[in-house]
Amino acid sequence: MSDDLLTEPLRIENGESHAPARRRPRRRHRRGEGFATTAPTTERPRDTTPRGHPMTTDVATAAASGASATERFHTDKSPYAAVAGTPPERVDRLARRVLEAVYQTVRDEKVTYDEFNALKAWMIGVGEDGEWPLFLDVWLEHVVEDVNTAHREGNKGSIEGPYYVPGAPEHGSTGTIDMREGEAGTPLVWTGTVTSTDGTVLADALVELWHADADGFYSQFAPGIPEWNLRGNFRTDAAGRFEIHTIQPAPYQIPTDGSCGRLIAAAGWHAWRPAHLHVKVSAPGHESADRAVCTSPATSTTTTTSPRP
Repeated sequence: MSDDLLTEPLRIENGESHAPARRRPRRRHRRGEGFATTAPTTERPRDTTPRGHPMTTDVATAAASGASATERFHTDKSPYAAVAGTPPERVDRLARRVLEAVYQTVRDEKVTYDEFNALKAWMIGVGEDGEWPLFLDVWLEHVVEDVNTAHREGNKGSIEGPYYVPGAPEHGSTGTIDMREGEAGTPLVWTGTVTSTDGTVLADALVELWHADADGFYSQFAPGIPEWNLRGNFRTDAAGRFEIHTIQPAPYQIPTDGSCGRLIAAAGWHAWRPAHLHVKVSAPGHESADRAVCTSPATSTTTTTSPRP
């Protein structure tokens, strides 16, 4: 109450207030303590999404982006269909192994009833907050990825993450990814070569790239960002090379206003993710390589893919 929320104060004349053309809340007053500290501040077009939808907001937040990713997971994927034929013996084995690991932890750590009740309350909260996808993506999926790519001779995979969208515009072997005019951020040039594990260069390999903007938000998951902003597909040239011009993304926090954030705070962990590019590389006759590449103002890489059996 002792300071102005706006960089430009409201002008009041003859009993009427006149809002400035661009409203920018001061950084230290932005709503949502615990969200990414670089939340967007530029005024965005008003959203027409129905009330109650996770994207019903004019300002991008980490929590809203996460809720949108969860909704898209439910819409785009059929997880039960993929395992419909799993034998009961497999379900029994996996369920027992998980429970036995929990039992052993309870015995080894002499878990008290107060701690057990706190766990129950937290698990209920994760469900009410819709954060099971977030919890599993952050703390479990990387191990599943390690197991499923252990046979590869080329690049090991990284989790795809919740913000992948297929069908981005193509730009050839050298080009600039789609971005807004005057896109904020440090220019980034990413070059590389795609080869098979025997060193053979792979021409016409598909390099799918997507990443957050300089505020830490992804198009199609945060409001007011053009559909394909900082999303693009590139094809390697005859020598297997590509050169992509983009901007350096910002580091950002996973949502910390829900139950996952409470776990992070209670355990003394941190919620930050380093600045990174997501890339999915594929070529005929080879397994795709999903990676997250930490960025610098200019970076080069060589990606190798494993031939399919």
